[in-house]
Amino acid sequence: MEKLIIATRASDLALWQAYHIKDRIEKAYPDIKVELNKITSNGDKVLDKPLALIGGKGHFTKELEDEMLAGNAHLAVHSLKDVPTFIPDGLELAAITQRQDQSDIFLSHKYKNLDELPQGAVVGTTSLRRRMQLLKHRPDLQVKDLRGNVNTRLRKLKEGQYDAIILAFIGLHRLDLLKDIPYTDKLSLEMMIPPMGQAALGIEIVKGDEKLTQIAKMLNDEDTYLCTMIERDFISKIGAGCSAPVACNATIYNNVVTLRTMIGYPDGTNIIQKDITSHSKEHSSNIGSVLAQLLIEEGALDILKNAENIAFKDTRPDRI
Repeated sequence: MEKLIIATRASDLALWQAYHIKDRIEKAYPDIKVELNKITSNGDKVLDKPLALIGGKGHFTKELEDEMLAGNAHLAVHSLKDVPTFIPDGLELAAITQRQDQSDIFLSHKYKNLDELPQGAVVGTTSLRRRMQLLKHRPDLQVKDLRGNVNTRLRKLKEGQYDAIILAFIGLHRLDLLKDIPYTDKLSLEMMIPPMGQAALGIEIVKGDEKLTQIAKMLNDEDTYLCTMIERDFISKIGAGCSAPVACNATIYNNVVTLRTMIGYPDGTNIIQKDITSHSKEHSSNIGSVLAQLLIEEGALDILKNAENIAFKDTRPDRI
């Protein structure tokens, strides 16, 4: 292989991620020329509707997958949290990079932290997972949808459209955007459980190419792969899309694997929160499916069925 083409979204953060992978490949394989195929995904074009109403986070990945299936790219770099659990025939999620800081972060031009927000303050987030956990902690808040790229969201905050917004820390850190915000406060992983795959990159490749597989495996981190696959199994088993508020986070400490999960309504009610632990990495690969089944037995499917209607009752017209 003399040339490798990476498919990537054209947003600032996606390009940072793609160039990061490009640099790693070129360093490990100096004889391979790496180029980027920059694509504006549908999820980046439609900014006036919640993601769940335009088909979910798969709209951030579909065009990249289409480019690979058409022979116009060999590999795609995704934020793993955006990758659906279904991978199209002919493609493979071959590697997952080492996970970085998974925290969400509070940002404001007026208030130092979440607890300082006055009653009824307006907080912006696109995420139903964050909405659920914010309102569980502070049911008095007004949580409003926030779309657009990172710079657009920060501009809306600066203009005073929101008293505060909540974003993923890692994206702001990678783009060096935190220095211009007066008040920032990382939220603990206990208070704000992350989503499946947060702060890891998914490397999707055209299936069946031995050299591509070798390159992908070089990018893979085994512990992150195990944890995120446990999370993806949980999401797949429980049948949760981005129309449902779901948090799930697997961690490894001293060879002990723990999966923490939460589902509920986006208004912070009807919460089910449950953990599971495996005392050996070697015997932990199925705990996502096991925990999903336990939640299903406690009524999780009914919660998921009702969650979308609650989330979008003000933004989606009633069906006739």
